[in-house]
Amino acid sequence: MEPTNRGEVPREPERGNCPGDFPQSGRTRIIATTPELAVVMPIYNEEAAIAAVVNEWVAEFQRLGISFVLLTVNDGSKDQTGWILETLAAKYLGEVSPIEKQNAGHGRACRTGYNSAVALDAAWTLQIDSDGQCDPRFFESLWREREEADAIFGVRTTRDDGFARVMISTVCRVATSALCGIDLGDANVPYRLVRTSKLKDALARIPAEFDMQNVALTLALKRDASVRWKHVPIHFRDRQGGTNSIHFRSIARMGWNLLRNLHRVGR
Repeated sequence: MEPTNRGEVPREPERGNCPGDFPQSGRTRIIATTPELAVVMPIYNEEAAIAAVVNEWVAEFQRLGISFVLLTVNDGSKDQTGWILETLAAKYLGEVSPIEKQNAGHGRACRTGYNSAVALDAAWTLQIDSDGQCDPRFFESLWREREEADAIFGVRTTRDDGFARVMISTVCRVATSALCGIDLGDANVPYRLVRTSKLKDALARIPAEFDMQNVALTLALKRDASVRWKHVPIHFRDRQGGTNSIHFRSIARMGWNLLRNLHRVGR
């Protein structure tokens, strides 16, 4: 029972017949070997697009000949996302590893994935989103920079997701940079490749309960003078399906809480 190459949603299996039917929060599959690259993909209610997104990213990693594991962090989805991820894990044995957790939001799902990547001891960790906005065509440009850098971030020079999202990113950049006294750039960009040893050091300085983990991670990395940086221009696509689960009110709430607590990110 495999999804199509683009994104047709497979029929939900009966309970008890689905491999990896995990009721516990945070449970993941065992990875047999240490990959060169761990990919963190937080997911919530993405049944419309997730098969296509996983397929195109797996194809790109395979084309580049990279040893990788895609950590699909299912943040308590209420649709068929979990079943689709199990089907994809069966299709890509050892390359797609579902993690099931209770819903706690995008940032904490990222943190769960980052912790898993560190535990795997992969040399590199890539974080991307699950809605199809992160285009795999740009990944090779980031990957080529890894010998000269420790943190390689995409820069959304063009994007298709609308003026409102552009404004949110701009406000986030101005507010966090002004508060921290450091230009954080596109602090919340979900297209980032980080040397896992540097990621581990940064996570140790970030409270686990932060909602906007990626902004805090950018700050922690910027404060580490030993981190070598590269930035790569990318195009950010529109969503490939489904609806955005994060709305302006929730973004404003998370942003306010982050600004109040950024001082807790250690130096």
